[in-house]
Amino acid sequence: MNVPEDLRYAETHEWIRVEGDTGTVGITDHAQNELTDIVYVDPPKAGTKLAAGQPAAVVESVKAASDIYSPVDGEVTEVNTSLADNPSLVNTSPYGEGWLFKVRLTNPAQTASLKSPADYRAQIG
Repeated sequence: MNVPEDLRYAETHEWIRVEGDTGTVGITDHAQNELTDIVYVDPPKAGTKLAAGQPAAVVESVKAASDIYSPVDGEVTEVNTSLADNPSLVNTSPYGEGWLFKVRLTNPAQTASLKSPADYRAQIG
């Protein structure tokens, strides 16, 4: 299973890539594999204020609908509009074109409490 070294991970299988005060959020390769074919993504709206652990989006697959939780506190600055026409990007490129939303971090130190790649690999076995 692909677990990039430059990301932090939530227990609930979201990843975040932090650049400056902005975090890009998506679901992990493991999560998309468990969900199987993604058929719909309901991202948060830009401007939405999120708290860590709060439901932020919904991803629906042929198997189930799943809440996606924000890994950090912050405000949504951008959503991946490409997913409206092509939700399967979450399956084909979970760490690239399949990102879900970007959030302006209100507590950047919070990312230190997320899992390292090694810790996440241990979680998923």
